[in-house]
Parts: sequence; structure tokens; C-alpha cells
Amino acid sequence: MRSVYDSTQVRAAEARLKEFTAPGELMQRAAYGLANECLNELHSRRGGVYGARAALLVGPGGNGGDALYSGVWLLRRGIAVHALLVGVKSYPGAREAFVRAGGTVGAISDADAATAVSRADLVIDGIAGLGSSRSVELPDSVAEAIATTDALVCAVDLPSGVNGDTGQAYDGAIHADMTATFGAWKPAQVLAPARRLCGDVRFVDIGLGPHLTDPRIDVLDYADIAAIWPGPSYDSHKYSTGVVGVIAGSAQYPGAAVMCVGGAIRSKPGMVRYVGAPDAIERIVAAWPAAVGATSIDDAGRTNAWVIGPGMGTDDAARSVVRSSLSLDVPVIYDADALTILSGDVDRLRERQAPTVLTPHSGEFARLFGEVGDDPVESVKAATRRTGCVVLLKGPSTIVAAPGGRVLVNETGSSKLATAGTGDVLSGIIGAALAAGLPAQIAAAAGAYVHGALADQHDGPLIAPDLIDELPAFMARLQA
Repeated sequence: MRSVYDSTQVRAAEARLKEFTAPGELMQRAAYGLANECLNELHSRRGGVYGARAALLVGPGGNGGDALYSGVWLLRRGIAVHALLVGVKSYPGAREAFVRAGGTVGAISDADAATAVSRADLVIDGIAGLGSSRSVELPDSVAEAIATTDALVCAVDLPSGVNGDTGQAYDGAIHADMTATFGAWKPAQVLAPARRLCGDVRFVDIGLGPHLTDPRIDVLDYADIAAIWPGPSYDSHKYSTGVVGVIAGSAQYPGAAVMCVGGAIRSKPGMVRYVGAPDAIERIVAAWPAAVGATSIDDAGRTNAWVIGPGMGTDDAARSVVRSSLSLDVPVIYDADALTILSGDVDRLRERQAPTVLTPHSGEFARLFGEVGDDPVESVKAATRRTGCVVLLKGPSTIVAAPGGRVLVNETGSSKLATAGTGDVLSGIIGAALAAGLPAQIAAAAGAYVHGALADQHDGPLIAPDLIDELPAFMARLQA
């Protein structure tokens, strides 16, 4: 698991650490780590570093100081380093140390600034970092040179022009190939759209760990999922490994039920019960003979969790099903059309006594709670407070929050998943995890991880059935 800390937490940890270190020591640690990461990557690209050229984009604050002091280390390795100051000021003492080491200094407004960037093998972005909250205003020629260079572009802590706490990207934000993050992972390094601008994030340990408080975000990894995903024990039976109920599909969207049931069955619960009209049950059993059919929730029998909504429609019958499901005493995941139905009376969700998971995309979220806004984490947390539910916001960075709890972000998956039916598969996977007994937030986050990982490992264009086909092998590896 990777823990992520916001700017307030990082600054507080830095302040505590400075009480035990010499003046300037933290910056020297950061600069040394930054230089090492750049040297290692440059070496792998060029086969060596001696004789390379570097351009430093230097802001007036601490990030600019980090860049200048890293330039001192680069100079010692035989790299020609030229610093381009973005303003008239630079971090106290850093410019002087850089010049003493043999570096040259110019201004970002110089006529040859763009040429210096274009000729460089390495560009270090030290304009703005943790406190960045506005667009990057560079001369057009320099911005074009940065955007089109073949050089390694490395950001100091964060690319300039992204909001470190929200992941928002402003006009002119630098697109880095690599980011050296100091002491802690920051939200912008895991949240879209800024995550894409960070490139490959390299962790530089400067000693903050013991001084950091509870993280703002946690990111689950493969080892976490393997440790928590439920598997059968020697004496398991179909009821002990979980029974999932599914209400999905309609005459207009019959495939939604097939995808949702398939996602649930291939995630290996003990049983999947499908509730629908007789003709729908026939289709489901034809596709998945192991599924058990029923025509109503009351007739379904024993269940440990329900998935309600994919492709079910929003007619009076569907609305009646959603209303009656609010009194179910087992976990329920509401997706797709069920969310549309609930958007008219979202506060009724607080009536639920058992765990509840909502899985909206941004459009569904807007209908339920209003637009996501510039800070998606806070928007999702507000939704959990309002409803008492776990909320999973789908997107390039999937955010999963629980009332009063931590926030989990899933990094697996890609735009491959932007195709019909994949969300139905996700609901089935989460339903299986819920039925097996995982806590609601963990089930949702683990399901999102598995769903995204299936897409990541798939070669070529993807359709929803591909995810289901690859589930058994993935589950076998996960539970090995």
C-alpha cells in the first residue's frame, strides 16, 4: 500500500524534521536525490552522462533551490548545466553555489532560452511545486521547446502548473517524463489529470516518514489485493463463500445482465442468483448455466449481497425494485440505472441499515450530488457524508471513500475500459467481493483494482466479455 499526503501534511512533517537537522540539510538531501534520479535515467538513455547538457527551469522558491543545488551535483559529473531563472529572485544561496560550481545562469526571457532547452539532454522543471495553484506563464518559444523536446524532462516534486492536493492541471502545465517526489507521495501523483503529467514518479527519501500523520489517500497494490481477496478454505461450501443476487438487464439492455452475472460468477462466489423476468432468466442460464434464477427478490432465497441497476431501466417496475431494496439487510451495490432512480431522492439512502456501495461515473455523480468540481476527493467524501454509503467514483483515477474513513484511489485500468458493458462487469466483481464478506470500501476498491488490471494485461482492443474471459486466470494468480 502506498500512502499519499497533502501539502499541509508534508509541510508540517518538514517543519518537525527541521528541528532535528542542520539548516539547509533537507534541501541538500532533496537535491542529491533529484540529481541521482536524473543521472540514472540519463545514463540508461545515453549510455553515459559525461558531456551531456542540462537546462534548469528555476523558480524563486524551494523548488528552484532544489533544481540549482541538483545542478551542482550534475556539474560534478561532467554535465554542462545552464539555469534559466523564471523571475528576478532565486532561493537564497542556491544561485551562488551553482555558479561557484561552474554553472551558467540566464533568464527565461532571454532570446536564446528556447535554444538552451532544445539543445539539452535533460530539462529539470523547478519553477513551482507543492504550492502551485495557477497556470504556468512561459514565453511561447520556451513552452514550445519544452513540449517538443526529446530530452528527459524531470519535475522537482511536482510538475509546475498542477495543483498538488487536487490533481487539477492548469494552462501551460509542464508534462514531465519523470518526477522526483521528496519524502512523500502527493495527491497529484495519483489523481487525474495531473497523474499523467508526472510521468514515472521516483521516490526520494529525505527522512519525512516518522513525522507524517495519517495519509489523506491510500493506493492499494497487487500485494494488498492478493492478501485481502477472499478464497475458499478446506471446509468451504457454496453458502460460506458468498451468494450474490443480481438484478440487471432489460428488454433494451439484455447484455447488461449477462455481463454483470458473468463478472460475479468468474470472481468465484459460491452462487449467483439472478432475478428477472422468465425470458431474461432463460438468457442468463443459457449464458451462465451455474446461475440460479428467480422472478423476485422475495423468491431468490438466501443471499449475502446484491448488485442492482446495470441496464435495468428506469420504468415504474424498476423504481419499485430499487425502493424495496432499500430495506434489504445485506450489502447492496447500486449501479447505472439504479443510480438514476436514486438521484431523485438520494437522501433515502440513509435509511439503509446494511453497507451500501454507489458506483457512479462523473455524469451519474452530477445527477446524484452535483458536479464533481476541482477537488474530486473532497467531492466524494461529501457524498459519503450525505448518504452514509461507500462511494466509488469511476474515472481515470477511481476514488473510493467511506463515511468517516480513509480514501482509496485505484490506479489500474485505462481508456480501454471506455466501452459498453465493462461497468456491468465491475459491478459483478464488487458484488462477489461483498458477498464473500469483505468490508464495503475494501470490496469496492479491490474490485476496481482487479477490473483495471484485467484491462491492463489485455493485448489489443477490448470488449466487456474479454474481462470475464480473463478473470479465472487472474484469480488463480491472485489466490496462489
